[in-house]
Amino acid sequence: MEISFAAEKLGYLGPLPITNALITSLLTSTLLVFFALYVRRYIAIVPSRLQNVTELVIDGFYTLNVQLAGKRAAFIFPWFATFFLFIIVANWLGLLPGFGTVGFFKETTHHFVPLLRSVNSDLNTTLALALISLVLTHFFSIRTIGMREYVSRFFSANPINLFVGLLELISEFTKIASLSFRLFGNIFAGEALLITISSLFAFVVPLPFMVLEVIVGFVQALIFSMLTLVFMVILSTSHKASH
Repeated sequence: MEISFAAEKLGYLGPLPITNALITSLLTSTLLVFFALYVRRYIAIVPSRLQNVTELVIDGFYTLNVQLAGKRAAFIFPWFATFFLFIIVANWLGLLPGFGTVGFFKETTHHFVPLLRSVNSDLNTTLALALISLVLTHFFSIRTIGMREYVSRFFSANPINLFVGLLELISEFTKIASLSFRLFGNIFAGEALLITISSLFAFVVPLPFMVLEVIVGFVQALIFSMLTLVFMVILSTSHKASH
């Protein structure tokens, strides 16, 4: 089976191309919304097993955010949790049977087009996530320390400070590449590996690789969320407070 680097187009909605990765992204978002509504509806004083697990995960992550960000965790945590949940659910959905294997052949090129594809094996998705993370980080920085101190991080009348600030400004743009390509590369490589192994061995042999990809999916979701948290904490920390 051919491994496509880009997400395959299934059709168009006006000028908007509909790709198999976009369909999976909408499916991921729908599952998360329904799960949140279900948990909220059945919250009880005597919690169910699902409520216990949900509260344990939320409390653990929120405690981590408070330890690193203090009072700023009230703003950061919802975004941290959103990135983590979206990425991990999208990663694990891509491991289910049917992803990358159920589809159709184009009549003109005879190229196989899967109906569903792992979201984060599409660079467009990971780039969008990285851009959202960076924009939020700088918005939160301005909101927390003020525009004047925010600008002074990158621009100064002192030549040495100006040079350091410009290097720091460049590093902010490299964060986009770092966040997007790390997530894309790991998930795309895992998808390619599973397709290759599954085409050679139908049973048993692919199982260890599936387990490995479950772990990778979790680790990549955690790394992306943690980096977003750390970037937000660093840029929202006042220079005056550090002196």
